[in-house]
Amino acid sequence: MGMAFLGAFLYFGFNVVLGFAVLGMADSNGHVAVATGAAVLAVVALGGGGALLATSNPTVKGLGLGLMIGWAFLSIVSVGFCTGLNPEMYT
Repeated sequence: MGMAFLGAFLYFGFNVVLGFAVLGMADSNGHVAVATGAAVLAVVALGGGGALLATSNPTVKGLGLGLMIGWAFLSIVSVGFCTGLNPEMYT
């Protein structure tokens, strides 16, 4: 259970770093940078978390579950702004 919390906090940190990188690139590339950032965040959280969840090690499973929980929690709390799911970002 502790690894799930660690995975969620690791995702939060990764989201902050990637979010500032996307904001820095958004001046020149606009919506392409936001869409690419949203895709990277989803692939890391859901794809990476799913891959870690498929292992037989319970510690690694908790970390993968935490990545997916972090993505879902941040998507709900920020109404999709932090994960690029909000369609207002693309208009």
